[in-house]
Amino acid sequence: MPHFVEVVLPLALPKTFTYLVSEAEYQYIKKGMRVAVPFGKSKIYTALVIDLHQNAPTLYQAKEIHQILDEAPVVNEFQIEHWQWIANYYMCSIGEVFKSALPSGFLLESETIISAKKESEIDGSELSDSEFLIYQALQQQSALKVEDIVSILGKKNVFPVLNAMLTKNVLVLQEEVAEKYKPKLTRYIRLQEEFLQQEQLSELMEILSRAQKQRELVMHYFQLNAKEKKPVSVKQLLEISGSTSAVVKSLVDKEIFEEYYIAEDRVSFEKDDETGFQLSLPQQKAFDEIKECFEKHAVTLLHGVTASGKTEIYIKLIEECISEGKQVLYLLPEIALTTQLVTRLTAYFGNQVAVFHSKYSNNERIEVWNQVLQNSEKAKIVIGARSALFLPFSNLGLIVIDEEHEQTFKQFDPAPRYHARDAAIVLASQHKAKVLLGSATPSLETYHNVKAKKYGLVELFERFGNVVLPQIYLVDLKDKYKRKKMNGHFSDDLLEAMTEALSKGEQVILFQNRRGYSPFVECMTCGHVPQCPSCDVSLTYYKFKNQLRCHYCGHSIANPTHCHACQSVDLSTKGFGTEQIEIELKKLFPEKTIGRMDQDTTRGKFGYEKIIDSFKNQEIDVLVGTQMLAKGLHFDNVTLVGVMNADNMLNQPDFRSHERAYQMMMQVAGRAGRSEKSGKVMIQTYNPYHNIIQQVTHNDYNGMYNELVYERHNFKYPPYYRLVKLTLKHRDFDKLKEGSLWLYNVLVQQLQIPVLGPEEPAISRIRNEYIRTILIKIPNQNHLGQTKKTIQRVLNSFEAIAQYRAIKVTINVDNY
Repeated sequence: MPHFVEVVLPLALPKTFTYLVSEAEYQYIKKGMRVAVPFGKSKIYTALVIDLHQNAPTLYQAKEIHQILDEAPVVNEFQIEHWQWIANYYMCSIGEVFKSALPSGFLLESETIISAKKESEIDGSELSDSEFLIYQALQQQSALKVEDIVSILGKKNVFPVLNAMLTKNVLVLQEEVAEKYKPKLTRYIRLQEEFLQQEQLSELMEILSRAQKQRELVMHYFQLNAKEKKPVSVKQLLEISGSTSAVVKSLVDKEIFEEYYIAEDRVSFEKDDETGFQLSLPQQKAFDEIKECFEKHAVTLLHGVTASGKTEIYIKLIEECISEGKQVLYLLPEIALTTQLVTRLTAYFGNQVAVFHSKYSNNERIEVWNQVLQNSEKAKIVIGARSALFLPFSNLGLIVIDEEHEQTFKQFDPAPRYHARDAAIVLASQHKAKVLLGSATPSLETYHNVKAKKYGLVELFERFGNVVLPQIYLVDLKDKYKRKKMNGHFSDDLLEAMTEALSKGEQVILFQNRRGYSPFVECMTCGHVPQCPSCDVSLTYYKFKNQLRCHYCGHSIANPTHCHACQSVDLSTKGFGTEQIEIELKKLFPEKTIGRMDQDTTRGKFGYEKIIDSFKNQEIDVLVGTQMLAKGLHFDNVTLVGVMNADNMLNQPDFRSHERAYQMMMQVAGRAGRSEKSGKVMIQTYNPYHNIIQQVTHNDYNGMYNELVYERHNFKYPPYYRLVKLTLKHRDFDKLKEGSLWLYNVLVQQLQIPVLGPEEPAISRIRNEYIRTILIKIPNQNHLGQTKKTIQRVLNSFEAIAQYRAIKVTINVDNY
């Protein structure tokens, strides 16, 4: 009787595949192990075993597996079940879920490119013969494909060797961008040993009698040393003495001072013993209420205003959960947020915290994966962005989802297009764990579930330590422009408030949700605007690099000196982004330090940390940024927040734009006045009487909720209807038009529910592909599973038509 395994391949294929194994292998293999399998003519993939059986496939001849890659399962049964749910619910294939869930270091395939690790000193005697051959080949050549290694070793089974070398840290996979991050080195100085005796001091002063500046610097060093009793950093010394680094250098050259560096470590965490804290009375009350809610509901919403101290409540809940020996998952919407939170949690829990997100390298991610898999002490608490949801938890007790309203919890590309909040709730129910959603501005869906008594609700409406909520002022731009009271994009009121805050040594955050210098350049003679050749958008102007760039495909051209249509030289930039605000600020406040935080300045692995650290250490006075700044960051010294233009958030063509604008403004406002100093928020707008802006001013969440829910009900949108959005793409405009109409007509016939489309989106061509969208609205009372099956059936028949086969269709369920 032959034995078979059922495997999932990391490809967008709708079904699993059956492979042949020997009886010994059948006894050895367990669900959740990886095996290398041949697929197609010559490719080898890493596949995941999800079942073992003895039923031969009927449609094809089962091939044999190449080899087994693991000694123990790397994926557990909870995960396999959860992935199947994600694949069904979000209408994608389980292969796509598998590919996005596993760190790419686990997924070797025959196309993977391998190169040698640069800095590592390798001892040849530690390598086996095969490993040494590969290592030698990589000394001659910078990179090799798996196929090249097959020919070097003269055998097909190279994956175990490569896996072994990856664990020894000899190789890196080319897919990861090699990120050279130097650890943060701080420069310290100390006095040479010989000058520490009493009698040597007068001699030292004698040596320096002629060098006034050097002598002063040494005196300052003594003062600092006596006062602080800890190492003296060069930066600190220069700040106090007002001296220059040249003076320090000459003292080092004279061998009076010696310098040394201390590196601050990144991924191992020290526990700080002085971090015990008591919850305030309102926090304690909320904490007790949450525990009561958990008895009745699996999911509870903590609706607390910004700076009400939600994190402390999470810490106490996590502490209880860990003491019961369970694991905790803490999900955050942005990588930028993890930096601040990691510092707070590791001070409290030390090395029980692990971090998992896409800026971590392959090896670091595999390490965390294994720690969670073994349920080790090191990864009791996992903090991460949405991908941390896929880790191999076996004993989950609590999931905290902070800022649950954030749209970044939804994955848009590539598939699986899941929503981390919703998927986490399903994961928790598998583990019988509890979920706590935290937000100052909950999403309408969550609040609707609270009203329907599906979720529990706990409210926390005073800020921690009774700090008052910031005062919100509206500035009417129409009026200011008319009275000529504007300086660039700043109204006189905003400038006055900024000058006042900066003169007190306080910090300012300015928010503008556009990056670049200005959204487009226009010819003032003929009105021509330079467009991207392969997308249907205008090019964004970057002054710093003097170029125009497309934010969709990355195409860039040098900044034109004359109009490409009529040769006129009268070109003008329209609109403004973060870069322009930064440049204006440098003119207005030349002596202040201005920082900018957007997608362009946070490219590297530690891009966020560098900016957040220097802002926290008050090295930056004014920070300009996009929505990255709006999330739960905590800076004590920020007393003023300015929203440069509130209207571009309100006028987006999206049914959620009003909800998002409210959330965004409330979140940005919440960054101000988080400690003793009171905060101010200035919102510049052309429409100060807009409902949403008024609701932000009065902190009226319920007013906003009731108004928007009424509209959603009338116009058939969530939370009353579920949305499934189909996006069709093709290079041929007419074929796409014809295909999308065919699909629309069949869907309308089959479904008997509102189907809208086929619509050209606002940006109807990206990378030379035309786009059409179809929106299906499924009423809550309809059976969701049946409706999706019908949609899938229609899509299958659409794919079966020869002339439409080239049209790409992507499905986005719950298109948040």
